[in-house]
Amino acid sequence: MLQTEHNKNFDLQDLSTLELAQALMARLAISPQDWHRLKSNRKVRASEQAAAAIIFLLQNQPEEALQRLQQASGWLDRSISAPPCPTHGHNRE
Repeated sequence: MLQTEHNKNFDLQDLSTLELAQALMARLAISPQDWHRLKSNRKVRASEQAAAAIIFLLQNQPEEALQRLQQASGWLDRSISAPPCPTHGHNRE
């Protein structure tokens, strides 16, 4: 077991900071099958936006990072909420 933990740590050291952030974003992103269940979950949505902000910071895009951080903050302070699903409750033209 100790050897496995050592291998995991070694593998993490092989990844760039951006790759680690992208892996975190992939882990935190809401999958299409979970969208309806999690779209209003404030912790999930804030985590997703905070991870995106880290990626934008690492890519030297501070304005985009700030927008994502503001969205994360909005989820946490309840100043924003999920828009209605475009495929439900609306007439299609």
